[in-house]
Formats: sequence, structure tokens, C-alpha cells
Amino acid sequence: MTWPSVLPRVVATDLDGTLLRSDGSISSRTRQVLADVERAGTAVLFVTARPPRWVHPLADAVGAHGVVIAGNGAFVVDLARGEVTSSGCFTAADLLPLVADLRAAFPLAGLALERRAGMAVEASFSSPHPDDDDAVTVVEALADVPDLDEDPTGKLLVVAPDGAGGPDFIAAVETVVGARGHVAYSGVASLAEISAPGTTKAAALATWCAARGIDAAEVWAFGDMPNDLPMLRWAGASFAVASGHPDVLAATTHTCPDNDRDGVATVLGHALAGGRTGW
Repeated sequence: MTWPSVLPRVVATDLDGTLLRSDGSISSRTRQVLADVERAGTAVLFVTARPPRWVHPLADAVGAHGVVIAGNGAFVVDLARGEVTSSGCFTAADLLPLVADLRAAFPLAGLALERRAGMAVEASFSSPHPDDDDAVTVVEALADVPDLDEDPTGKLLVVAPDGAGGPDFIAAVETVVGARGHVAYSGVASLAEISAPGTTKAAALATWCAARGIDAAEVWAFGDMPNDLPMLRWAGASFAVASGHPDVLAATTHTCPDNDRDGVATVLGHALAGGRTGW
């Protein structure tokens, strides 16, 4: 396996299924390598589908800058300052007609909103994440959620009835959404995640880099699922973990060990050692 042997200016990595182990933890090896990479002058960014409320426990592993791109690019979380900024969220005027059309197309589906301050869910929404009970407000219908523009929606979630799903479900949601949003799949078969048009991990990462004079060629990106594809295609070098989705494995410039074998840390350690280590 041949990997680059000189670190870039930025390392952008997905979390679940990529950097984190299957139990959701960050290994001690990965923590150490991330710290070594930042000491060497490379910024490390977590770029994740997780909502803002799910990234704060990872603050001690983010590094000196303390920034996470969350919600598939809808939010930028400054953990050091405790600030969440929104970028590319839905307006109420765009969101509510889309919600109505999705409800008409999938009358038994569960719908929910991921917002800057928390989550709003319809009573019929059954979260694919059973422990997801923090900052959740239950409403009869999403149209009843107040302050949709003051606390904007980064992602509209649709959970297939009875937990069914898969590619056909995602495709059916895409048909309803059309150009009104970007439908992403991050690994939960029953869940379609819809962002505002143009909102992707790649767009948010590119904006962050452009503000600092960093080109795509100076970025390495790591991922495992189709929602990572825009970011992986944008970056100068892209890495799929070996356990990744077939579409991701086909699209990236490199492959590395899976998340339970610390694939991201293995690649970065290889570069820190000047290319003298291998898989």
C-alpha cells in the first residue's frame, strides 16, 4: 500500500465508522497521533453528520483549534468558545412545503428536525439511535415547531416506516426532495438525512479552508459512507477505510485499515515517520 509521506496542511476526517471505533470511542493511539499531527503544524478537523449536541464530548480530542463541522456541513461548532454557527440551513419558507410533501409521500414515516439548539421530532418518529434523548422536543407536527428561522434546521430527517429502508427508500426520498435539498446516506439504512441545497461536508470544509488560504490540494480527507463522498472528491487526497461503503472505496485515491484498526492514525503515523512505516 502506497500512501503520501508528507503531511498536508489540513486533515479532515469523518467520525463514526472512520475515526471512531465501532463502540464510539477514540483509541489512545489515535488520540496520540492526532496530537502529534497538530504539533507538526497540520490542522485536524472533524467533519461529521453528528448534530452539534453530539460533538461536545469529543472536545478533548479535537485539537488546538477546537472546531468541528457538524450536521453534514450545516453547522460549525467552536468547542473552545462554546459557539455554534449555522451555514446553509433551511429557511422556514423552504422547509415547511418540503415537510408537507414528504408527509404526503410517506404517511407512516417518522420526521424530525436537527436544529442548532436541539432536535424536534414528531410523535411518530422512532430514532435509529436509541440513546438519543438529549435536547429533544416532541411535537404533533413539524409545522408546530416555533422559531424555525431563529433556531434554524440543519437537517430534516426521515425514518422509513417499521425500520425498513435501503437504497430504494433513499431514492424515493430523493425523488420527492428534488432540487429542494441534498439527500445524504450516512450508514443507517432506515434514515434519510436532508440538508438545504448546496449544504454538504465538502462545501463547509471548502469554506473553512478558503478563509485560511488553504487549497483543496493541501487537504487529506477520510471517510466511509456516501455522505462523505462530496468531501472525499473535493480533497487533494482521499482515504476510504477498508470497511467503507463500496461507492466510497471506488471513489477515493487511497484505502486504509478500518476504524477498529485505527486506519486514520495508521496513515497519519506513516506520514509523521516520513513514509518509513506501512500497513
